[in-house]
Amino acid sequence: MKAVVFQGVDEPLAVENVDRPECEADGVVVETEACGICRSDWHAWQGDWDWIGLVPSPGLIFGHEPVGRVVEVGENVDRVSEGDRVTNPFNLSDGTCPHCRAGRANICERSVPMGFVPFQQGAFAEEYPVRNADQNLVQVPDAVDPAEVAGLGCRFATAFHGVVHRVDVTAGDWVAVHGCGGVGLSAIHVASALGANVIAVDIAADKLAMAEEVGAVETVDATAVDDVPQAVKAYTERSRGVAVSVDALGVAETVQNSVNSLGKGGQHLQIGMTTSDEAGEIAVPIDTMVTDEREFYGSYGMPPNEYDEIFRMMTAGTIDPGTIVTETCSLEDVPDVMDRLGEYDTLGIPVCTEF
Repeated sequence: MKAVVFQGVDEPLAVENVDRPECEADGVVVETEACGICRSDWHAWQGDWDWIGLVPSPGLIFGHEPVGRVVEVGENVDRVSEGDRVTNPFNLSDGTCPHCRAGRANICERSVPMGFVPFQQGAFAEEYPVRNADQNLVQVPDAVDPAEVAGLGCRFATAFHGVVHRVDVTAGDWVAVHGCGGVGLSAIHVASALGANVIAVDIAADKLAMAEEVGAVETVDATAVDDVPQAVKAYTERSRGVAVSVDALGVAETVQNSVNSLGKGGQHLQIGMTTSDEAGEIAVPIDTMVTDEREFYGSYGMPPNEYDEIFRMMTAGTIDPGTIVTETCSLEDVPDVMDRLGEYDTLGIPVCTEF
């Protein structure tokens, strides 16, 4: 089968013929219908994240935002059958640890990141495997376009889990989102669907324009103001600051701007992961966070049990993840799209739909 194969850090990705995946007793093999092309793939390709133990080796197949049809089922799998359309979280859980049993499988003690380790290849391929299928697979309604689902494995799901389940966003709240890439636009869309007044912050006019299309009521061009937090606060009542602020980029400046945009008792939600420039460490104003009782939250993927909420909201027309999908491509185009991610000018979510 054809697959996009990692050759080494910053080496050109190659489309190669590889062996199809083997089906484990507790797993399945899925024929790929679509897979999102995520900045997390780009980070791994660039050699980021060795500080959290992710060191890809040559031969790896990236791709962790998939949807497809089951074509082979392991003997110990009960919940899915051949022909079912499925998706899954990128962080595959085992279902047995205390976090899994508490409904927080996204932080499973033995989670396996799909497409980042050689023993769990990803979905930039004609077929991909999923371990612990009964635990990790999510049935996808046939009426849903595969491209709309392809962002759910990581960007949209992480934003949804964070905005809906990690922080407290209610109708009428002011919410700031710093960084309007795929995950930032997703956070804007979800917060808007909850009735929040969303302020989008970015340095690119086209991304700010798209932020308005998916729900932002105000925008801040970070290149046009001297003080981003004050520009954000100016939109809030008596410039008190926002109730929730989201960093969707993971660089020191945007993290600090996000924390400093909060009002007293505000909540910061960290979705963006850092690059080698920060290597996982960013200074934040601790004393102000203490005296203002500001709170800091992280969001890492989404447990399988929360997907039904997304599908219900999609059916009701409350959210539309498809509005953030701006580009589709073939498997052969994936290396070029990945290369463009390094320029930070990709708009929305690109998705591979031709295999």
